[in-house]
Amino acid sequence: MLLEEVITGLAVEPGGLYVDGTYGRGGHARALLALLGVSGRLVVVDRDPQAIENAREQFVGDPRVRIEHATFDRLGDFVDDGAAAGVLLDLGVSSPQLDDPARGFSFMRDGPLDMRMDTTSGQSAAAFVATAAESDIARVIAEYGEERFARRIASSIGAARQVAPITTTAKLADIVSSAVPGRSREPGKHPATRTFQALRIHVNRELELLDRGLDAALRALQVGGRLAVISFHSLEDRRVKRFMRKHADGDPVWRGLPTMPLEAQPRMSLVGKAQYAADAEVAGNPRARSAVLRIAAKVRA
Repeated sequence: MLLEEVITGLAVEPGGLYVDGTYGRGGHARALLALLGVSGRLVVVDRDPQAIENAREQFVGDPRVRIEHATFDRLGDFVDDGAAAGVLLDLGVSSPQLDDPARGFSFMRDGPLDMRMDTTSGQSAAAFVATAAESDIARVIAEYGEERFARRIASSIGAARQVAPITTTAKLADIVSSAVPGRSREPGKHPATRTFQALRIHVNRELELLDRGLDAALRALQVGGRLAVISFHSLEDRRVKRFMRKHADGDPVWRGLPTMPLEAQPRMSLVGKAQYAADAEVAGNPRARSAVLRIAAKVRA
């Protein structure tokens, strides 16, 4: 997604070290590797075991590639501070995850209510809706889904689980649909969309990991190195935008003064404006419609 824009924005150097912090199924990683020379290096990271298996099959025998099964906030475990020429974070759920009913991310196909990006650890969505207090479920749906009917949905979930466990995506989607008034539904959007997004974000601790991952990426970058982040909803994009602007503005206490100590000076500079998928890409991949790409360069250690 936004492949050409990402590659152009990262200004790939053949001998540089690059990090794809969200491998998915490798589209960005393959494009990066194609531009690297024999001395270039690519670190591939993903929390999804299936993605890691795919990466190992794709890059078997290539000494330029290092593959890590981890969350991207752990970049510091395998990339030295100041070593990376570029870091890419393509946030959210990948198409293979969405398209596989067994992963439980989508209400479009019935499957187990899981939603974990790393199926080897953590609490599933089914476990959360089975054990969490209704107030906690409502808070998650309101905060991460920006759903105005969060309390009604949580109450419906609470009532339904007293009758039988909620273990499938279709069951949850039906419960949510019944709780959202028909007159208030958004045209062209399934009434369970916001709830599924919220549960996925909560189960995978996505916003928490994003905040830590942005800090880790900045530490990993060398001076002149670039950070590219693709986000898919406002909660992610606001965090990315705020992070980049904070480090591009420097310490506000010193702003406007004739001199500024080094530790208060900007650490990043913004590279262009936010970019969006072209009409042609959206036509071929409707999921690209909500993608936002932001790029910034590190200007000091």
